[in-house]
Order: sequence, then structure tokens, then C-alpha cells
Amino acid sequence: MQENINALDELNKGATMGMDAINFVLDKVEDEEFKKTLELEYNKYKDISRRANELYSKYSDDKPHETNAMNKAMTWSEVQMKTITDKSNSKIAELLMQGTNMGIIEGRKLLNNKVIDKKVYELIEEFVNMQEDSVEKLKTYL
Repeated sequence: MQENINALDELNKGATMGMDAINFVLDKVEDEEFKKTLELEYNKYKDISRRANELYSKYSDDKPHETNAMNKAMTWSEVQMKTITDKSNSKIAELLMQGTNMGIIEGRKLLNNKVIDKKVYELIEEFVNMQEDSVEKLKTYL
């Protein structure tokens, strides 16, 4: 049971981090097509987070962990610094891909944990697949 809670915590942290990252760059994006792509990705992260919260309630009365204020601040400042002189689609796609790849790695590690329940496994698998698709979309903006 604790493995499911830990896995859902990590999943939700990854999803909220994805939403945060998109929020931090969205106002820098001038290309309407790219903006729409990012908004769609944001909604996918939001849906995963919502579903992780629903599933979490089967294992705990608490709420799953999200990114903490320090991580949010660090991510925000990193995005600001890296886009101060370059707000191109390519630069923003690159930054988002770096974070997404970290999420894929963490997700794959969670999937290697064979003691989690099937529903938790399936949601993590969907999250990893969604992020892999996201990387493919972001590549077109490099």
C-alpha cells in the first residue's frame, strides 16, 4: 500500500511540475500554434493530476504531494534566466523537453516497481506515454 502512495505522490509531483513549467513559459510564447500545443499539454498534465488525486484517496486520507515552493521558485528563476535573451520557440521547447525527459525517467523507474497496483501502474504508464508524445511534439519546435 505504501508503494502505491509513494508512486502516486511522485506521479502527481511530475504532473504539477509539468503544469508549472508550462505556466512559466506560456506568456513568453508568441507563436499561436505553439501556445495551443502547450495549452493542450497543460490540460493533459492537469487530467493526470486529477486522476492521481482520485486514485490516491483509495490509499490515504491525505492529498498527494505537489511540487514544493522551493522547487517552483527554482524552476521559475531558471526559466527566467534561460529565456532572458532567447524567447524563441526553439529555446522554450528545449527547456520543456529537458524537464519532460526527467519526468519520463522518473516514470519509468516507477513502472519498474512491480509491487504497485494495476490501476496505479496503468496511470503511470499513461503519464509516461503522454510525456513521450509531448517530447515528439516539442521536437518540431526546436
